[in-house]
Amino acid sequence: MPILRLLALALLLACSDSPTAPRVPPVLGGARVLFIGNSLTYVNDVPGLVVAIARQMGDTSIGTASVAFPDYALEDHWNEGTAARALTDQRWEFVVMQQGPSSLPASRVHLEEWTRRFAPLVRAAGAKPVLYQVWPHVSRRGDAPNAFLSYQNAATAINGKLAPAGAAWDSVLASQEPAPLYSSDGLHASPLGSWLAAVVIYATLREIDPITLPPTLPPSLSVAPLSQERVRQLLRHASAAMTVAASKGSTARRASAPPRLRP
Repeated sequence: MPILRLLALALLLACSDSPTAPRVPPVLGGARVLFIGNSLTYVNDVPGLVVAIARQMGDTSIGTASVAFPDYALEDHWNEGTAARALTDQRWEFVVMQQGPSSLPASRVHLEEWTRRFAPLVRAAGAKPVLYQVWPHVSRRGDAPNAFLSYQNAATAINGKLAPAGAAWDSVLASQEPAPLYSSDGLHASPLGSWLAAVVIYATLREIDPITLPPTLPPSLSVAPLSQERVRQLLRHASAAMTVAASKGSTARRASAPPRLRP
């Protein structure tokens, strides 16, 4: 590693890793995934649902850990230190990051700024950064496209992956057969909503189409039984959202790439 990169990394660690920050317990598995977020990660245990979906696929290699606190943005995680310590203590394959919907212009800038701050630490830990795009409050559903754009911009800025869970939600809720994805507070996910988010995250990590997932819910999920066809419908919404996100992401990367010089 060049000396300048070593110096830059040392400065990042000095600024972000608090010696008093708690340690994340060691994670077993060949594909270790660290989640950094807030209650939209820990309500209904989205990381645990990702593991449950993996097990349904016969994928036993994924192990997860989570650093998630109420109402935290990425800036709060940076200042608190536990996430940075987890990144320096262990090697990871993926780091999945989220904050609030970030649909306002100032929030969009904030998300991108702190995503950029975390990106060198994530890559130094051997991991690929993933942006877990969340959804707006039910009273502000019209902000969904802006939330998508904010997370897409942040993912593009660091050449990371985008897990468009919020876009999958929007596809379901705008359909002729919407599903109860919100909990009673109008912001957090119902168990079914968290499962749909986990579907998108797992499919993003493994680079697969959600429609290839089993058309059954994990046994641990506390929801009313759904027919296999209904589960397939939800998987198709996730697939469509990921297809659109991939297309828009390719366009955004081309737009941000420096122009090529003609020989």
